[in-house]
This record gives sequence, structure tokens and C-alpha cells, in this order.
Amino acid sequence: MSPKALVCVVGARPNFMKMAPIFKQLQAIRHVVTPFLVHTGQHYDQAMKDTFFQQLGIPEPDRDLGVGSGSHAVQTANVMLRFEPILDEVKPFAVLVVGDVNSTIACGLVAVKKNIPVIHVEAGLRSYDRQMPEEINRILTDQLSDLLFTTERAAADNLIKEGIAAERICFSGNVMIDSLLANCQKASSLSDTLKRYGSKQFVAEKSYALLTLHRPSNVDDLETLQRLVRVVGEISQKLLVIFPVHPRTQQKIAEAGLLSNLPEQRVIMLPPVAYLEMLGLMQSAQLVLTDSGGLQEETTALGVPCVTLRENTERPITITEGTNTIVGTNPAKVMQCVDEILLTGGKSGRVPEYWDGNAARRIVDEIVRRYQLAG
Repeated sequence: MSPKALVCVVGARPNFMKMAPIFKQLQAIRHVVTPFLVHTGQHYDQAMKDTFFQQLGIPEPDRDLGVGSGSHAVQTANVMLRFEPILDEVKPFAVLVVGDVNSTIACGLVAVKKNIPVIHVEAGLRSYDRQMPEEINRILTDQLSDLLFTTERAAADNLIKEGIAAERICFSGNVMIDSLLANCQKASSLSDTLKRYGSKQFVAEKSYALLTLHRPSNVDDLETLQRLVRVVGEISQKLLVIFPVHPRTQQKIAEAGLLSNLPEQRVIMLPPVAYLEMLGLMQSAQLVLTDSGGLQEETTALGVPCVTLRENTERPITITEGTNTIVGTNPAKVMQCVDEILLTGGKSGRVPEYWDGNAARRIVDEIVRRYQLAG
């Protein structure tokens, strides 16, 4: 491989949307950089992975490590064991990681131990909740990274407080929004998505709430899950709910005997949906209920009110500038926020600085400059 090879790592669903625009920019300058794509297989649904890659225009990975599921320790260890030989073979000038999943910290740690610079895209985000595995991944990845790209200016303050030199930090904007803006016109229509996933029910645009629920703190704790499912049932009496359900979440709901709280005519439960289908569901929703960090950002970019079912967020700009409101899991607070949105239309917000579709270009330009690749 060329000494100017750049290993780019994806591991789970959120990584795909972040890497797609970066990889496209890298492919446009192959005379300068040779991008080498590694998929760890942390997201192990092959059909869903293939759909995401196809919809986002990501080429087949140069290596698929096929790690699959497991505990945090097992998954992280397996990624590290399988990733190290790739670096010995490719000999890249740097390793680029995105986001905060286990693959991010695992590959970053292997690289830095081999004296290969780590580039972290989406650095400096903090929830200040160390019970979240992603928070640990974020903090550690930032500490070992050579070049850190941020999605919002406040992230640099977090990094500097943690002792990271300002010259290693670059405000690039949000690559998730690059993907969103590039695909808005291609998003699947509401009726096509419902039909594709087996629902025969007619649903008008802006007449429903979109729900996603996957965080262990929400679905593994029985009391929390009971509260959330019951309040969703209450919301469904006022507003139809479309709920693409992660298989593990569905299993937890069934095991807890809570399916009866989600009446079939008022809560449309779908299997996990692909990117263009989820984008279409967000665009057409009256509001979104979620515990996902990515959806907080995407709803802000789309101007759709978002109700976040968590006690904190690592994306505060979606609250201060965007359409997001943090309500936690207290049913009364959730209902109060939903009622307010139904009455007033919710926060209008504005699109944050550099969420303009050009973040990937800024990232690649800075990589070329920083590592003196053009010459």
C-alpha cells in the first residue's frame, strides 16, 4: 500500500452516515490519499449493513472484520485483535475513526499503541454521564487522538478543559448533516415505507409521532421501560405513533408483558428501517420521541420538534439552538412536552453553524494540510 494510505473505520449504524461523505471526499483525491475502509462488523446485521452502504453510496469495505455481538469487553477485544494485522499490512499514515461506539475506541487504541496518528471525527461531545458506555469511549478516544474534529464550537471548550492542545482541534461542522442534506430528496415517502415494512394503515403526513428507543438505560431497566411504554400508549390516544423497533427492544417489551399498552391501531410497530426510510419518516413526522443522539441532530437540521427520553445529552446545541427538548423518562414531563408541541408546534430552532453539508470537505482539506499530503 502507498505510504499515504488512510485507514477509515466504521463499526455500527451511526458510523455509516458519518463516514459516507468523508469517504466520498477522499475518493475524489485518490492521487493524494488512498482511503482504506475497514468495517469491524460491530453492526452485524448483514442485510441492514448492505442496505445502508448501498443507500449512502459507500463502497464495499476493503476489510470486514466480522466481529459481531458480545459484551463491551469481548467486542472491544475482538476488534483490537482483528484490527492490528490490518495496520501491519496497510501501514497507513493515520487512522480515522468517527463517533463513539466500541469500534471507535478499539481501533484508536490499537493505532496509537503502534505510533500511528488517530484522527477523531465528532470529538469533544460530552453528556457528563459516565454510566453511558459511549461517554467513556468519547473521552478516551479524544485523549489518544492526534487531530480532533468538532461538530459544534462548545466541544473545543470541553477538550481544552481536559488538557487537549487547541492546535489539535478543528471545528469542521457535522458530517451527519452532510449525509442528511445529500439524501433529503431521495428519502422514501411515508406511504412507500409503511407498505415496504408490511403496514396497510393509511397515515397522513405530519399526523404522527416517530418513536425510537434503544438505550440500555431505557430498555433494560424494567421500571423505566414500563414508564416509557405506558406514556407512549397515552400519547397514541392523541397522536398516532410509528415505532421502528430494535429486535432487542421488542424482546424486552414482550418479556415485560407490555405489548398490550401499545394498541395496534394507534402504535404502528415496524422492524428496523434503513437510512432513506428513517429519513422519510423523520421529515413527515409532527414530532419525534427518541433516546438517540443522532436523531437529536437530524431533527434539528430538519426543523422537526424532538422530545429526548434521556436525562442528559452530549449534543447541547440541539437544545440551545435546535428543536430538541430533554424530558427524561418521567411520564408527566413527557406528556407535558408533547401536549405543548401539539398546541404550539414546538420549538422552531435554527440550523447550527457549519451544519451546511460541507463538513466532510473541511475535514479532508485539513487532513491534507495537517499531514502535508499535497506536496
